[in-house]
Amino acid sequence: MWPDATTTQELLDQAKIGNADAVEQLLTRHREPIRRMIDLRLDTAIVQRVDASDVVQEVLIEANRRLRDYLKSPDMPFHLWLRHIAKDRLIDAHRRHHQAQKRGVNREQSIHRPANPDHSSLELAGQLMDQDLTPASAAIQAEMQRKLGDAIAKLDDDDREVILMRHYEMLSNQEIAGALELTDAAASMRYLRAVRKLRDLLTPTQSQ
Repeated sequence: MWPDATTTQELLDQAKIGNADAVEQLLTRHREPIRRMIDLRLDTAIVQRVDASDVVQEVLIEANRRLRDYLKSPDMPFHLWLRHIAKDRLIDAHRRHHQAQKRGVNREQSIHRPANPDHSSLELAGQLMDQDLTPASAAIQAEMQRKLGDAIAKLDDDDREVILMRHYEMLSNQEIAGALELTDAAASMRYLRAVRKLRDLLTPTQSQ
């Protein structure tokens, strides 16, 4: 999901010496990954009033404003730094719109894309549901993604987040640990716990 790290570092090196074109390329290359991250987490209760593209633009503007400080002390990979900014902007968007409606956040949201199945989510569903990883039928793919999306929505926040990070953002365990401020071992245990819970939700008859 995230751009090639080598090219990103080359652009960061150029940005550090004042290359404005490198900064533009750097942010442009990360626009779609940030958009996907936000799409996965934007509460369905506000999607009719909040354009994900606007949130993405806020993230990129903030990143551009703070880039000089990041370059002075890059204590985490660039894409993880961008994720932190994006998470803050998402929290702000949810807070603004839910306060306006004077109601709590509805956590129920579907992350599957029936019209455009995501290979990583189909693979995860296939593994957990013991089905063919490459089903020929579009109907089967859509149903697998629907069940997976419904199951992920039922997980608690910590478990849901680690599943999204691992299988939809394609972050490594080390990257997840850094983003969540956990040790590698703790991040791995959180992921394994989340997978067990997800498997139970997808195959309830096997756990009885």
